[in-house]
Amino acid sequence: MKKKLILVFLVSLFILTGCQFDQPGATADFTTRQFLEMENFELNEMFIPENKTLVGIGDSLTQGVGDERKMGGYLSRLAIELADFEGVLDIEVENEAKRGRRSDQLLTQLKSGKIDDTIKKANIIVMTIGGNDIMRIVKQDLFRLRVDAFEKELIKFTKRYEDILKEIRILNPDASIILVGLYNPFSIVTDEDNEFDQILINWNQAISNFAYSDINACYVPVDDLFNSNSNMVYHTDFFHPNSKGYEQMTDRILKSLKTCGLKQLTNEEMDF
Repeated sequence: MKKKLILVFLVSLFILTGCQFDQPGATADFTTRQFLEMENFELNEMFIPENKTLVGIGDSLTQGVGDERKMGGYLSRLAIELADFEGVLDIEVENEAKRGRRSDQLLTQLKSGKIDDTIKKANIIVMTIGGNDIMRIVKQDLFRLRVDAFEKELIKFTKRYEDILKEIRILNPDASIILVGLYNPFSIVTDEDNEFDQILINWNQAISNFAYSDINACYVPVDDLFNSNSNMVYHTDFFHPNSKGYEQMTDRILKSLKTCGLKQLTNEEMDF
């Protein structure tokens, strides 16, 4: 009986001291106080890492052709880096790119519905397209290239590029889209300025304009990375990047993310 009285006394003392307010005479309500303490508490989403999906579309540059280390080109390397961003538990990579693909073929692929689910679940979409559109003109008349032929094709390419982005946004309005520019593989042959350099500038300008018109898109220039082969960035086919070239592309993409101002990626965070 004595032990019970002592226990009751200690419990009562604990309740009185633990729930006491600073103001004399205030009524203590333990449940109310706990509720008030938690009322304005918000859990930062960064404390709950989630799986994210990185999707690559376009041509051989996104497919990773030329990567002698068989690491998947820039896309897989980018996934490794993005996995360290805050809010990321793991990165799932979906590579829908294919060697030789032109803008008209990419548009057909998107309209076919075959990759709808992939695009819908993407948090980040990276695209390289346009190189094969240019090369088709080059192959048509290799020894008598005419600037006007590229200018006419650029008009068609711009319309297809616009339609490609529209198809993506219909399926996924929120994903961050990384638009990688074009480079001049002929710079490995000559370092002299020529008309092809201006052609490339015009095509890259068209691509960058689309990035500026989409609040959640980022243009990544890579033409300077492959200006000649002085840094040994080309594969043995002298057209595609090698492993070193893909590593430099990855670094350029990461640097561009910091300057593009994308709300989810600029500060190395993924809160979407």
